[in-house]
Amino acid sequence: MFEALAEKLQNAFAKLRGNQKLTEADVDAALREVRMALLEADVNFKVVKNFIARVKERAMGENILEGLQPAHMVIKFVHEEMIATLSGTDAEGKPLTEAIPLAMASKPPTVLMLCGLQGAGKTTLAGKLAAHLKKLGRQPLLAACDLQRPAAVKQLEVVGGQVKVPVFSQTTGKTPVQVATEAVEFAKQNRLDVVILDTAGRLHVDEALMEELQAIQAQTQPDEILLVLDAMTGQDAVNVATQFNDALSVGGFVLTKVDGDARGGAAISVRAVVGKPIKLVGIGEKMDALEVFHPERMASRILGMGDVLTLIEKAEAAVDEKQAAEMEKKLRGGKFDFEDFLSMQQQMKRLGPLEQLFKLLPGVGTQLKDVDWSVPEKEMAKVEAIIRSMTAKERRSPELINGSRRKRIATGAGVSVQEINQLLNQFEQMRRMMRAMSSGKGMPGMPPMPGMRGMGQQPGAPSKKKKDGGSSGGGRFKLPFR
Repeated sequence: MFEALAEKLQNAFAKLRGNQKLTEADVDAALREVRMALLEADVNFKVVKNFIARVKERAMGENILEGLQPAHMVIKFVHEEMIATLSGTDAEGKPLTEAIPLAMASKPPTVLMLCGLQGAGKTTLAGKLAAHLKKLGRQPLLAACDLQRPAAVKQLEVVGGQVKVPVFSQTTGKTPVQVATEAVEFAKQNRLDVVILDTAGRLHVDEALMEELQAIQAQTQPDEILLVLDAMTGQDAVNVATQFNDALSVGGFVLTKVDGDARGGAAISVRAVVGKPIKLVGIGEKMDALEVFHPERMASRILGMGDVLTLIEKAEAAVDEKQAAEMEKKLRGGKFDFEDFLSMQQQMKRLGPLEQLFKLLPGVGTQLKDVDWSVPEKEMAKVEAIIRSMTAKERRSPELINGSRRKRIATGAGVSVQEINQLLNQFEQMRRMMRAMSSGKGMPGMPPMPGMRGMGQQPGAPSKKKKDGGSSGGGRFKLPFR
C-alpha cells in the first residue's frame, strides 16, 4: 500500500543528503515534497498541515546530533512525527509507540462488536479475529447478527468452519438484538470466553443502521466496539469513522485490505482525525492475515524502512524450534532428503506471500514495485508438485529415482523429465555442498546454495515485469530455492 508514498518521501529526503548545514529554504523545499506526497496519498489536509508544521519546527529548532548528517535528522523527525500521527501522544507529548490491546472483560465472556459499511470486510475480519484470539488461548464464538445481507449468515458459518470456531446462527424469526443477546447467553452456558458480533452494514451510513447498532450496544454492553474500515477508500474511511464514532462508543479501528494498491491515506489520517486508535490491520485474504497494529513499525513501513520485528515474529510463529534443530543436524550431516526439503518449503509458505515478506526488509519495498511475484510462487508450487509425486521411499532416498521412476514422477507432476533431472542434480549438488561445509573443506567450484530463486534470476530476485505485462523468466526449470 505504501510503496508509492515511501518512494516519494525518499526522493524528498535525497535532496537534503550531502548538505552539511540545513537552511530554512532547504527544509521548506524538502517538506514541500513531503506535503505533496502525503496529499497525493489521500491523507487528510489538516493532518498534513499539522504534521509538516511540527517537523519544520523541530528541524529548525534542534541541534544536529553528533555523528548524524542534517538530512538524517530530518528523516528522524519525520519518522517520530509519523509515529505520533499514527498513535497519538501521552500527557507529555511523547508518541504512544506500543500497540493498544483489545479491551477484554475481567469476567467472561468478553463481547466484541464489529460494525462498518457493507463491503468493508466485516465477516471475513470476524473469522480472522476469531483465529487470532484462538492463538492467544481464547475460546471465541462468532454470532451472526447480520440479517440484512442475503447469505450473510451462511458466509459466517463458512468462515467459522475455516477457522474451526463455533457460530451462533439461530436467527429464524429473530431480530439482530435478540441474536446478539442469545449469543452472549450461549457463550456463558458453554464456557466460551469471547463473543464476536458480526453486525449488518449498509452501502452508506443511514439512520436505520445506526439505530440497529445502538440497540445492540445498549442490550449487550460490548466491552469493545471495533469499526472495520476499508483502507482502500481513503478519505471516505475517515468520514465514515467520524460518523460511527459520533453515534457509537467506538473503541478502536480495524483497517482491512492494507495489502492492496490504495494510497494509504486512511491509515495515516484516521487516528489523528477521530482520536481513536487503530488496533488491527488485515494484510491479505487468508484467515491468518491479521496483524496487531504497531504505530512505530507502520511508520517505518511508510518511510520505506521495512519492518524487521514483524518479519521475526512471523518466522517465530511459522518455525517449530525442535523441528528446526533436527533439520540443522541433518544439514550438517549431509543427510538432508526431499522430505526435509518439503518441510522447509511448507514452513516458508506459512510465513506468508513472498511479496509481503520482501516488503518487510529495510530498503527493499520500493525497489520491488515492478517485480512479478507470480514467477517464484509458481516455481515453488512446481517443486512441491514434483516432490509430492514421489513415493515416501523415493523422498527419503533420491538415489533410487531411476529413468522409469523419473518418467512416472514427471507425469504425476505435469512437468518434463528434463525438469526432474535438473531438480535432482541441483538437490544432489546442495547435499554435497552441505557435507563440504560441515567438514570445513570449503566449496571450490560448487554452485550457489539453494536460496530463494525464480527461473533464470539472481538469488532472491523474482522476475521483473516486462513493459507488455509479461515476465522475463528463463525457459528452463530451476529450483526456486537456489
